Amino acid sequence: MQHSIRILFLADTHLGFDAPLRPKVQRRRRGDDFDANYRKALQPAFDRQVDMVVHGGDMFFRSRVHPAIVEAAFEPLLQIADQGISVFIVPGNHERSNIPRSLLHNHAKILIFEQPCTHLVNLNGCRIALAGFPNVRHDPGTRFNAELEKTAWKSHPADIRLLCMHQTVEGAQVGVQNYTFRSGAEVIRGADIPAGFAAVLSGHIHRHQVLRQDLAGRPLNAAVFYPGSTERTSFAEREEEKGYLILTIRAGEPVRHIFYPLPARPMVDLVVSGQGLTTAQIREQLIEHISQQDQNAVVRVHLKADETGAWISELNDRWLRTVAPATMNINWVYNWRRGGDERSGEMG
Repeated sequence: MQHSIRILFLADTHLGFDAPLRPKVQRRRRGDDFDANYRKALQPAFDRQVDMVVHGGDMFFRSRVHPAIVEAAFEPLLQIADQGISVFIVPGNHERSNIPRSLLHNHAKILIFEQPCTHLVNLNGCRIALAGFPNVRHDPGTRFNAELEKTAWKSHPADIRLLCMHQTVEGAQVGVQNYTFRSGAEVIRGADIPAGFAAVLSGHIHRHQVLRQDLAGRPLNAAVFYPGSTERTSFAEREEEKGYLILTIRAGEPVRHIFYPLPARPMVDLVVSGQGLTTAQIREQLIEHISQQDQNAVVRVHLKADETGAWISELNDRWLRTVAPATMNINWVYNWRRGGDERSGEMG
């Protein structure tokens, strides 16, 4: 008798982001936020509430991170695997499609899609085939069929087939403007997802969403599940809820899923107009605005390029941190006159 399979699916944890081991500036670092939500997302596996774990890629925020960060990221996965729960990992684009070598590669219960392949696992009387490949960084839309063929997914008898990847699929949306990926070499066409898979599990898109049809309204052969990132990585995600998925799958039945939110920190834009004001008046305005924000917020302070008088050197990032709660991340965002590109950074 076949039973339901419960899968914990998370992605885009971006561990190591804003986590310097020897910080030059003393302020609250967001690295702790990313690490905390990563561990919260894995809790159902520690509690043995799921049968397997899939990480959809971008475990780290870049390809090279300090060994201490790598060790801290792998430690909970090794504990989960030691409990007998299989862990599958898709290398993402931030890892340059390659997970750092470690003890993970020697654990029988941890399987990494280092190259296109299909992993088989027997759970609850059910044969599950997980086909997958590392992130295709160049022209994935045109290379998708070839990469999928390399997994040899059709040659493995299974009751349930899953496709694991870290790519952009037609119809995915991102950002506060709901930008929709439609076509091009970087986008996988919905029609290219073949029949035979119960679901597609993908990282890369930081907003949680489930794609069930292409942009022409035609049903996909398999729904594409994006859990989204586990923490807000940019202000483009400031309105997005962050979390992870638990999928319940049974052969021959529709996939059920529940999204579990995580405590992502609020992001706030403060717009300051210094027109006709003295430095003292701007200082008072800033102190008042900052006091009205959530003490745990990530705050950007904006000003216009033509208002960057001498006071900007006095009311810099260092000063902002002295008047903001220690629990807040805050900095100026300023406009370069050339091209109008918005940039932010430490200015003090």
